[in-house]
Amino acid sequence: MPKDATILYQPVDPDGLVVATLTGEVDLDRADDVRDSLAGAAAEPGCRFLRIDVSGLDFIDSYGLGALVSARNSAAAQGVTFTLERPSPPVRKAIEVTGLGDVFGL
Repeated sequence: MPKDATILYQPVDPDGLVVATLTGEVDLDRADDVRDSLAGAAAEPGCRFLRIDVSGLDFIDSYGLGALVSARNSAAAQGVTFTLERPSPPVRKAIEVTGLGDVFGL
């Protein structure tokens, strides 16, 4: 049974860092919601760095990767540094296959 993506945010710290923890699955059904949520977090006042912990992602498809790229581009347009950290094996494999490591700061 698919497990919808969930995003938990920590509040902006004094240095402008927001940490988002992404768990579950990011696929065609959830990609737009994930993209919009992350882009919204980057637009929050005081956010200068958006770090996404993807260690709890069980699955990501090309739509999910596209959503992360789009959220990263939205963040960059706001002057926010967007990075992924601790990629789970499925996420690491998808990033390696697509060559997106540099885009996400890995």
